[in-house]
Amino acid sequence: MCRVHQPSAPPFDAPAARRLRAALGMGPEHVAHGMRALYGLPHVTSDLVIAWERGAGTPGHAELTALAGVLWCSPGELLGRPRTLAEHRIARAVAPEDVARAVGMDVRSYLRMEESGQWRGNGRQSAALARVLDLALPDFLAVTGREARLAGLLRSAVTTTRWQAYVRPVRKLAPVGTGVLEAVLRELHQDYQGHMAATLTWGGGGTGAGESGQEYLERIVDTFWTAVEKQTA
Repeated sequence: MCRVHQPSAPPFDAPAARRLRAALGMGPEHVAHGMRALYGLPHVTSDLVIAWERGAGTPGHAELTALAGVLWCSPGELLGRPRTLAEHRIARAVAPEDVARAVGMDVRSYLRMEESGQWRGNGRQSAALARVLDLALPDFLAVTGREARLAGLLRSAVTTTRWQAYVRPVRKLAPVGTGVLEAVLRELHQDYQGHMAATLTWGGGGTGAGESGQEYLERIVDTFWTAVEKQTA
């Protein structure tokens, strides 16, 4: 029988857990008791709860669900920004079986994709995934393993003389309006080229210019989405 591994623990927001507990007037011992009595987790002690709140440990998936229940909040309120498909699912308290059903595949196939970080669903399944997990477009590209392809296209667009040639391939990955996309790519191209020209002028070229340009390219995806947001605001 094929064994599907559990995904890694989600990014736990320790200050949020401490803040939510304090707002309810509960001590760590009350939280631990609730998790033991209501959720059948006999190993949870007040010391373990304190360790989570200090960032010295991270609750697993069952523990996170139980902790959220005791603190009267959603699991998402105890997480940092989700980074992976599994973390987005857990943040929204959706079972893998429910996601698999929504996208029209068996749960083992879905969990294998979740574990590998490589989404292989078709267009209809991808749209269903975005709906069931309420994924914004940047998050969808990131969790389905397409962000690296977007980054490569954007780097090519800003470093070439003809950024216009990249409008169509970028739009296939990120279905943003053509007018918006043209404005964003033009802006990024001008920013990068102007940045490099200024760096070469001030620094006389060489290693400094190369490092500065590399830093810009490493941030290209975040810069792209920020520019898209400004264009569509």
